[in-house]
Amino acid sequence: MKSVQNPAAPESAAAESLAVPGKNCWRKASARRVAFLVDAEAYFEALAAALERAERSILIVGWDIDSHLRLRRKSDGADRHEGLGDFLNRIVSRRRSLRGHILIWDFATIAAADRLFLPLFKSDWRTHRRIKLRFDGEHPVGASLHQKLVVIDDALAFVGGFDLTSRRWDTPAHLPQDSRRVDSRGEAFEPVHDVQWAVDGEAAAALAELVRERWYRATGQWLRRRWADGDPWPAFVQPDLQDVSVAIARTDPGNPGGPIHEIEALHLVAIASARRYIYLENQYLTSAGIGAALAGRLQEENGPEVVVVGPRTVPGWLEQGTMGALRSRLVRQLRESDRFNRLRVFYPVVAGPQGPSVFVHAKVMVVDDRLVRVGSANLSNRSMRLDTECDLVIEAEGREPVQKVMAGFRDRLLGEHLGKKPEEVRQAEAEAGSLVQGIDRLRGGERTLEPLPEEAPEWVSELLSESALIDPEEPIQLEEVVEYLLPEETQEPGLRKRVIAWSISLLALMVLAAAWRWTPLHNLFQPGEWLEEEARPFADSTWAPITVIAAYLAGSLLIFPMTVIVLLTALIFPSLRSLAYAMLGAMLSALALYGLGQRLSRDTVRKLAGKRLNRISRRLARPGSLAVAGTRILPIAPFSVISLVAGVSRVPFRDYLVGTFIGTIPGILAVTFFGNRMGQAIKDPDAFNMVILLFLIGIASFLAVYLKRRAKRG
Repeated sequence: MKSVQNPAAPESAAAESLAVPGKNCWRKASARRVAFLVDAEAYFEALAAALERAERSILIVGWDIDSHLRLRRKSDGADRHEGLGDFLNRIVSRRRSLRGHILIWDFATIAAADRLFLPLFKSDWRTHRRIKLRFDGEHPVGASLHQKLVVIDDALAFVGGFDLTSRRWDTPAHLPQDSRRVDSRGEAFEPVHDVQWAVDGEAAAALAELVRERWYRATGQWLRRRWADGDPWPAFVQPDLQDVSVAIARTDPGNPGGPIHEIEALHLVAIASARRYIYLENQYLTSAGIGAALAGRLQEENGPEVVVVGPRTVPGWLEQGTMGALRSRLVRQLRESDRFNRLRVFYPVVAGPQGPSVFVHAKVMVVDDRLVRVGSANLSNRSMRLDTECDLVIEAEGREPVQKVMAGFRDRLLGEHLGKKPEEVRQAEAEAGSLVQGIDRLRGGERTLEPLPEEAPEWVSELLSESALIDPEEPIQLEEVVEYLLPEETQEPGLRKRVIAWSISLLALMVLAAAWRWTPLHNLFQPGEWLEEEARPFADSTWAPITVIAAYLAGSLLIFPMTVIVLLTALIFPSLRSLAYAMLGAMLSALALYGLGQRLSRDTVRKLAGKRLNRISRRLARPGSLAVAGTRILPIAPFSVISLVAGVSRVPFRDYLVGTFIGTIPGILAVTFFGNRMGQAIKDPDAFNMVILLFLIGIASFLAVYLKRRAKRG
């Protein structure tokens, strides 16, 4: 674990403010009202009501968005309320003064049918002309826009861990089975926990300014302020705090004035200042700096108690093997540092230890009933250093009523996880004289907190000791990710290098062919005899078709060049059989990777696709099977990578299947014909066959360079 020196704790910790503008926060602004919205039912209901009260401006910034998201859901599961896209269209169309601006992370517009807010490429439905959707790609390579903000009329802002996307809705009950907890496809998903804040007043106006600055950087257009006369605050939302100062902290590595790491700095100050306890809810726990700070406090004889609540597992099989392993390593190190038994790392369950767990997506920190932080930042290196984030922090500053509200907020969260009332949590802590011992007393039963197991073996953690490509602290080049993840054959050199490489290869083949024909070299290795004595008997065996299909599937999963596999097929099998096997193997591989892509996270596929992602996505975002076919024909990226991107983008299955078939035929026909001619030249390397082979190699070289240039322009 990287050693990070904690800032010195303030001497007068009871009242001194930890958040200092220009040092560990952007600014402080007053809020007349603050409400803690726990879980999506509360947030989505409040957001829908506030949007309906909007008069002049709706500003949305997010990592992801789903046009089909239903903000309101009836208890019987029969709600037919329109999706978010239609909902926004309706409220904007009925009020001529209202404008909407939506800024989403430019995941290279990869998920045209699923991630995009508007299904412009799939139907005739169109967004209202006063709603502008833009994608933000103005961040360091490998980073993302991870903020989750909604600002209405510069008067009300929602900030926290919620994106307006699928698989976020749930209630504090987190029922194991809830007919309302389904995504836009009607598929059920696991219980999920998250937190959002509603703030108004100067704090909301400051957040609107933050959004406008981000919009300008992403689009080059400056949005003017649009003040309204009304109050968008929903009448049914009762504020938890009133007339408080809100600190706004950021992570912004691409800031024109230099990288901003306010969130990390404020975390470290808060950890250093803790006297009694540090309560954390977070999706990840992999930050080296935060881990070192917590470990240092745990080693102190009179240090604070530390309670961490996170998900049982991180999403996606690849994340479980990477971020999950990094989390296991950090938790192991924290437990080794826990000299005085003051650490607890839990995950919530709702039907006993063997039942479903609650996926914790929240990003919450409570320290000593004197500081509460909610925002978008995970406890990962990315959120502290690389991704663009926004957190809000409120301090009690010695005011007892505010301290009681903060303690109540923490007790409310713990009570939700333990299946207890907040009063029971408070009483258990008071009787035990300790937060962790109070939690230990309340644990058990169907709904409870379970200790997080260290699932990743130590040897896995050792393999991931260098986490720069998994959870980077600084901007990285995607070429480095591609080098790390993909074989060299799939990497794209420059045009000049390609021409040189093809020329050298062509010359080498010519020399080798001449040597085979006119020197004793043919006595050392005779590929013609190998084809006749080894390959042909295999081609006629019963197991040949199954073996070939298995080779295609394995090769595609390993992102091995499909062209090489087709070429080997053409060398071994007769023309028609090799063509049939190649088409069948390619289509089955394409279907398998399409299904895998639907299960992978978008960030994973972004890393795999690397710098080619923009070109793939631009083509797949177009409608119909011809777009998929064009992506297959042009050498934009490896066959496997295109399949994964199509899967994660939710390209319609019919378009994908037909387009892949159409786009794969030309290449397989050409490579099969080339392979058959190569086989003839190998078996009978006379002058005629060698001239034909070299001519075909020259044509292939020219086409490869031409298509590469065409793909790059496209």
